[in-house]
Amino acid sequence: MTWSVIGAEEDVPQHSWPYGDVPAAEDSSDAVDMMARFVSLAFIRDALKRRAWLWCATALVGLVIGTGLFVMFPPAYQATTSVLVNDGPNVDTSVAIQTDAALAQSRIVAARAVGQLGLTQSVSSFLAAYSVAPLTPQMLQITVNAPTSSEAVTRASAVATAFLQFRAYYARTQQQEMVTELNQQVQQAQQKLNSINSQINQATADGGATLGSLEIQKANAENDLASVQQYATTSLASQKSTTNAIIDGSQVIDAAAPAKHSRLKGAALYIAGGLVGGLVLGMGLVIVLALTTDRLRRRDDVADALGAPVRLSVGAVGKRRWLPRPTRRTGGSDLETSRVVAYLRASLPLGSERPAGLAIAAVDNAQVVARAVVALGTSLAGQGMQVIVADLSDGACAARLLGAKQPGVHPVSRRGVHLTVAVPDYGEVAPIGPLESGRPASEHAQAPKALLAASASADVLLTLATLDPAFGADSLATWATDVVAVITAGRSSGAKIHAVGEMVRLSGSRLTSAILVGVDKSDESLGLPLTPEESARVRSL
Repeated sequence: MTWSVIGAEEDVPQHSWPYGDVPAAEDSSDAVDMMARFVSLAFIRDALKRRAWLWCATALVGLVIGTGLFVMFPPAYQATTSVLVNDGPNVDTSVAIQTDAALAQSRIVAARAVGQLGLTQSVSSFLAAYSVAPLTPQMLQITVNAPTSSEAVTRASAVATAFLQFRAYYARTQQQEMVTELNQQVQQAQQKLNSINSQINQATADGGATLGSLEIQKANAENDLASVQQYATTSLASQKSTTNAIIDGSQVIDAAAPAKHSRLKGAALYIAGGLVGGLVLGMGLVIVLALTTDRLRRRDDVADALGAPVRLSVGAVGKRRWLPRPTRRTGGSDLETSRVVAYLRASLPLGSERPAGLAIAAVDNAQVVARAVVALGTSLAGQGMQVIVADLSDGACAARLLGAKQPGVHPVSRRGVHLTVAVPDYGEVAPIGPLESGRPASEHAQAPKALLAASASADVLLTLATLDPAFGADSLATWATDVVAVITAGRSSGAKIHAVGEMVRLSGSRLTSAILVGVDKSDESLGLPLTPEESARVRSL
């Protein structure tokens, strides 16, 4: 069988196998690791395409956050000023300029500026609003941020003034310390001379035995005092000159002036930053989720977990699109649904046994599969067949589409054709169907009489089933001899798919194949389960 793809060039490539038997793995529990796959650019691209809504949403959130930050905390205005500093002679200017920069950014200078401006903000916040950078070994540039341009200029001037004032105060303090130290040296020399004079006076009164040596000491003390006084006078003059040079030679070179400010550029940076940040965050999240998920997407992975071949894979079924696209419609279903319906029709076990029982096991996608079951039942009934649609799914999705909202056996009409809908009673865990399937007659007699009566004249019994590992599927064989599983790529875990396959086999029904819905374009696997030899090789590894 081949499918026509007229008017659907963008559809996911279809994948189907002849309806003959395909060897299935005898022990699907020995399947290879379901997460073992090559991570390629195509894999990442498909993951981003599947969850485009997520990273688009995070990009939109980032855009909103960036806009909000721009409104609440707009870019500050800046002003700059340049200060020339003179550190005196015999100073390594490359080292001294770093000290001056640190001094300009000290809390003392910031506190002086805050006091001069009369601001109420804290010293720490004001200190964080300006920066100081050396331009040359003798020049500093001060950059200040403020809410307005005029405030930025005022604050830059205040910081420069406070820096120069404190630097001058520091230089005078150093000069005063030197004066104090030199005065102490002069006083010590004078005290020594005074002590020797006292000793000479005492020696003269006692007869002058040691007067000679004391005179020598006095001469030395007078010389020391003169030397200290001369050194103090010279040093004080030099220090005063250096201090005046440091204070007078340090001044503002470039008065504070506002820097160029573009509100449009600031808005663009905020908004673009939020947009790009949200986009990167969303894409990263999508890629991480794709790499760490236990949901199966590839045909081979699904076949290995289920223990049955994936003979048909189609694109998204019933997916709403933003823009219309040419499709062929069959019985109101889109192109992908029509392919699923055609495959299910070909899977009917038509033969001498009546009715022909086919169960469609919906794995986490009952609402999607219900549309295909209803379309198939309507199509068969339109060809004159007596069709029973048994809805064993959670929520009775197919029965609701056909208008049957209560448990029981109901005749319904859809698009001018008549069908019979069977819905088990609420809370019935393992409803018994009309097929004998080799079970004891007493168990077969437990089926509702209305259902047995309807099946006596029916040609086809279509059963939509959702299998729960908590309840098993022992009664499934009373509804269908053959089972086709319908799985949505990326929705069910490998454990869930494997459990469905095992439940079908334990029930006594034949799990003939699987249909994979929403397959990726990059999936090039065949969809065949491991053979017994391959399973043995996996176990040996």
